[in-house]
Amino acid sequence: LTSTVLRSASTLIAFPTVFSSSRVRYEVVSNYSHLFWVPGSDPSLEPYMLLAHIDVVPAFEADGWDAPPFSGREVDGFIYGRGTIDNKQSVMGILQALEFLLERGYAPRRGFYIGLGHDEEINGHFGAANIVKLLQSRGVSLAFVLDEGSAILDGVIHGLESPVAMIAVTEKGMASVKLSVTTLPGHSSMPPAETSIGILASAVTRLEKNPLPLLFGHGPERDMFEHLAHKFEFPLKFVMSNLWLFGPLLVRVMQRRPDSNALVRTTTAVTKFNAGVKINVMPPYAEAFVNLRIHPAQTVEEVLELIRLTVNDERVKIELDRGFDPLPVSSFDDKSFGYQIVKKTLLDMFPQISVAPGVCVGNTDSRHYNSLTKDIYRFTPTWFKFHGVNERISMRNYEEIVHFYFQLFQNCDTRKLPESHSAQHDL
Repeated sequence: LTSTVLRSASTLIAFPTVFSSSRVRYEVVSNYSHLFWVPGSDPSLEPYMLLAHIDVVPAFEADGWDAPPFSGREVDGFIYGRGTIDNKQSVMGILQALEFLLERGYAPRRGFYIGLGHDEEINGHFGAANIVKLLQSRGVSLAFVLDEGSAILDGVIHGLESPVAMIAVTEKGMASVKLSVTTLPGHSSMPPAETSIGILASAVTRLEKNPLPLLFGHGPERDMFEHLAHKFEFPLKFVMSNLWLFGPLLVRVMQRRPDSNALVRTTTAVTKFNAGVKINVMPPYAEAFVNLRIHPAQTVEEVLELIRLTVNDERVKIELDRGFDPLPVSSFDDKSFGYQIVKKTLLDMFPQISVAPGVCVGNTDSRHYNSLTKDIYRFTPTWFKFHGVNERISMRNYEEIVHFYFQLFQNCDTRKLPESHSAQHDL
């Protein structure tokens, strides 16, 4: 608790205008999450909301960090630290941009909220979920929500000539499924033909050898490639421009790589396997946990049924540990206010990039906000490199993130959709 108070005090010192301005209403939710409300001068304009989370996963210097993982040390133009790209760059970028605007006397026309959750890494059930309950009790509805989830991909997509800003318009669902087998105990000197471990291992093997169906074209992943078709090198440009013909070929290629395979189907990952009590005792019980990331075209119940059909063994008990369905696909056409505002802000800053809708394969706090808006977007203008040991962000990219939010706040004040960039840029 003391460290939390000290961190909160540090934030107040770093952004004194945000916390002292009469234009900002600030409150703490569930002891640790933060909610800001900046009213607009025109109450007829529906407000929007920016999200980020302040918690991080553990990190230890002994793992091989070049700088202590919680030092924020600057080395050769980079800021090192756990959370620099997940998702403290947004926390600091949003507050820094608002600080700059308030110092200049900025008074928004369109009101907006900022929500900083404290437990996104463990599903946001206390932070984001309680912020949503509070806003619901006040009758709040939102034009759109912008959270983390995707980034600017440079050199990540094979054959693409330019960087692409992937604005995720949905995110995959998730299910954690427990498979278990119970058998009679016994001694290893007189083993049965099959043990609980063997039965369960066979079930797990069937799941790994029989992946769930390909669903390319049933979610926004097809739109992503069609938006980017002209940016690919030949012959990929020809393939992407004629997916009606080459779609099956593209899918066969995509499923060979874990990163692209995640876009075209519900993925199955066996993450835990527990069995055995003693070296010479037959294991009476074995269990395994399977983590599934569910494609937008499927539901948790549909996936559970497919697992039962694949395992096809009554000795294996299949239980849903926890899970939730994929989020609805948010609008991304020319009339979509939130998508077009984010797109305009990006293209004004980075005219060399392409912008396309995409799918967030992970899960974010934004899924809790589905009751407040029909349009949720997941994107931060981070030039994606990696997230793990030596996690870091360049000073230049952090400045770009601050600039992005600085411009986004102002661009959202428009009453009408921005003029389409399609004349100069492709969507």
